[in-house]
Amino acid sequence: MTDIKGTPSEMEVIKNQTNYLRGNLVESFAERLTASIPDDDGKLLKFHGSYMQDDRDIRNERNQQKLEPAYQFMIRVRLPSGIATSHQWLTMDKLANTYGNGTLKLTTRQTFQMHGILKWNMKSTIQEMNHALMDTIAACGDVNRNVMSTSNPYQSDVHSEVYEISRRLSEHLLPKTRAYHEIWLDEEKVIDSNEAEVVEPIYGHLYLPRKFKIGFAIPPANDVDIYSQDLGFIAILENGNLQGFNVTVGGGMGMTHGDPTTYPQLACVIGFCPPEKVNAVGEKILTIQRDYGNRSERKNARFKYTVDRLGLDWIKEELNTRLGWELEAERPFHFERNGDRYGWIESDGKWHLTLFIENGRVKDFDGYPLMTGLREIAHIHTGEFRLTANQNLIISNVLEKNKKNIDALVEQYGLTDGKENSALRRNSMACVALPTCGLAMAEAERYLPVLVDKIEEILEQAGLRDEEIIIRMSGCPNSCSRPALGEIGFIGKAPGKYNMYLGAGFAGDRLNKLYRENIGEEEILATLKPIFFRYGKERYDNEHFGDFVVRAGYVAPVTSGLHFHS
Repeated sequence: MTDIKGTPSEMEVIKNQTNYLRGNLVESFAERLTASIPDDDGKLLKFHGSYMQDDRDIRNERNQQKLEPAYQFMIRVRLPSGIATSHQWLTMDKLANTYGNGTLKLTTRQTFQMHGILKWNMKSTIQEMNHALMDTIAACGDVNRNVMSTSNPYQSDVHSEVYEISRRLSEHLLPKTRAYHEIWLDEEKVIDSNEAEVVEPIYGHLYLPRKFKIGFAIPPANDVDIYSQDLGFIAILENGNLQGFNVTVGGGMGMTHGDPTTYPQLACVIGFCPPEKVNAVGEKILTIQRDYGNRSERKNARFKYTVDRLGLDWIKEELNTRLGWELEAERPFHFERNGDRYGWIESDGKWHLTLFIENGRVKDFDGYPLMTGLREIAHIHTGEFRLTANQNLIISNVLEKNKKNIDALVEQYGLTDGKENSALRRNSMACVALPTCGLAMAEAERYLPVLVDKIEEILEQAGLRDEEIIIRMSGCPNSCSRPALGEIGFIGKAPGKYNMYLGAGFAGDRLNKLYRENIGEEEILATLKPIFFRYGKERYDNEHFGDFVVRAGYVAPVTSGLHFHS
């Protein structure tokens, strides 16, 4: 039973009419008179892993020429834990340069995005992905999104075990409708008289009230920002062996400017489950959100609001009832950081190289042929490519005999582990924003590197170039780059204007708080400079910047989103 209180939102009405995500997509993509598709089908398309966008840089110019906007599509891949083969990397490279805008975006959810795909190339793109054993099912939409997991294999055996668990959960929570296969892969539709009863045994015909995000973390690394996830699993190890997972619920980063009923939130631990029970816990938590999430107001429809409205005790009791058994008491764990470790590490006789990919954009820059270099590595690499939650890339499972060949290509193409950059830049992250994201209010990916250039000058003067500080920027309050977990966070309000937040925890366990509202670059730099100089002089040994600004009274600590606006 789905608990819908109030008038269903427009999206709920659309979902109810789509016949399990089919809608009119076949007819809309066959229409050749426009490069766009109707709005309702655009909303439905998200469930198939794609958004319709247009190039906002040339929107006004095209309008003056009485042309429709430069419509194009973004495609996002479902890639559990961010692990891809060399063949899959080469496939994405080829598709980006054949049908896309010549670039790839490594996302904050450990997967690929491709931009600039024209309507008439969508089907070919998805079919070629399918041939490389990739799909875009549920990469967007009101379903479980790409499942994340710790990237860098500090404990190789445990990493492999957790990856396999995360992959199985991803498969278990996939929508069961065959709409994707019929529309994009030309699968023949099979009519079943009992179809309405069996199509979506987990989701039902209305799916979830909003998107749902799951992550797995292996302490001491919180690189997936586990507290930002709707549902999290924190690996508990004893003597290097996996015992099970602490379960967290109720995280999420998005909000709406000017609406205090919306806020980022940190997930809370509710108990422990053994490895073999993960699928059951994931399914039952998802069905609680299915049945009790807000289907009237989408801005209040994420699971974090359901948890806050009903309470943790109610969630735990309802989960135990649906499971038919109780979660065990949570077990101790400790996180040290939430970023990536760069350079080579060795684990169980294999090598792993973490490369710095600024804001996740893979292309050939002037004087820096990044895309070409990674393509050449993929031609000889027999291991994996691992996309990190911080938009970086790990050349993983390199055999000792092949390491020198990888090193030679890294040197030839000038690829970098980022160690020549400031620690601030290595810990920076931005969403796509302009020109392709229709929600963006301000620049992010294109502007953050420029702002970091100028902040670095201040850090040099303050003797802080090598001090690790997490800085994040989002072009809008949907917060894809998780800016509320940045020790310095920026959320776009208007072109060139941002809200600036300070004080998040370095390990991703505390939110930041608004410090200055609607400011531009000049005021950003003028505001940060005295804080950096004071931090340089007054910080305790090993005190992180986020902890210092709280201790020094610049902002109050925020350990719950319920106090984010207060």
